[in-house]
Amino acid sequence: MEKEVLLSVKEIKKWFPVDDKLIGKPTSFVKAVDGVSFDVYRGEVLGLVGESGCGKTTISRSILGLTKPTSGSIVFEGKELTAMKKRELRKMRSDLQIVFQDPYSSLSPRMRIGETIAEPMEIQKMGNRKERRKKVEELLEIVGLEKGFADRYPHEFSGGQRQRIGIARVLAADPKFMICDEPVSALDVSVRSQILNLLLELKRDFGLTMLFISHDLSVVEYICDRIIVMYLGKVMEIAKRDDLYRNPLHPYTQALLSAIPVPDPKARKERILLEGDTPSPLNPPEGCRFCTRCAKAQELCRTQAPELKEVEDGHFVACHLI
Repeated sequence: MEKEVLLSVKEIKKWFPVDDKLIGKPTSFVKAVDGVSFDVYRGEVLGLVGESGCGKTTISRSILGLTKPTSGSIVFEGKELTAMKKRELRKMRSDLQIVFQDPYSSLSPRMRIGETIAEPMEIQKMGNRKERRKKVEELLEIVGLEKGFADRYPHEFSGGQRQRIGIARVLAADPKFMICDEPVSALDVSVRSQILNLLLELKRDFGLTMLFISHDLSVVEYICDRIIVMYLGKVMEIAKRDDLYRNPLHPYTQALLSAIPVPDPKARKERILLEGDTPSPLNPPEGCRFCTRCAKAQELCRTQAPELKEVEDGHFVACHLI
């Protein structure tokens, strides 16, 4: 049975001008995202991993319309988001939501929790005040909090509880697609598993589709169905979770997975150490973006950028050596 594509990203580019000229067009750009394509299937959790600065958050902001792409296409349920006007995009907001990384700064300290959760419903004109209050209490219980918490302020809650409140605020808009931008990286290790299990329960009960952004490869392995590996604004590899962890093909993916700690102190694991620093997105390598740090790089890698090709069923890799 063929899977239904909910969101399709095609050749997205986001270049930020850096010239200080007052007159004339800029000539230098930070190539934060440079020709990225992928599909998100309905009902899946798609992971997006890579080093800081590789373009993960820029992609999420482009999907939500918070950043306008330099070029490319973003299609959600057959509708081109990049061509929408502000009024049209505003109507789509309830379908596209985001859980932010920092549960402390993402909640207004001046608003009660009930007001924060109800705000998306007010903006989208969903129900009257009594109906919104009832739904707020239901959402609090769904995310594992007491309904009486609606009258409290954010400073009265722990980080894990605040993240649950943020998730409840997302659910208030009845979304179809949710971006989780490193939702557990600011939480204690003991709380992370609770939030991850909550997200999986919501996926099951509400049929949510998620784009899960993270640095933690152990977390990604636990929650995601497929994974995209990015490096310096480009996609290096896309594969199903089990395929990626069992048989990583790109040298960068192999290096990332070799860095995952092994819980057994007696076990020995061979580390792939990357030498040198990540190139600047202001002046990326002409060929493969990873060629300056790849021990297997050849002359072709330095002069010609590899295409993202399907080498196995559902397994894509951008590498001349594969």
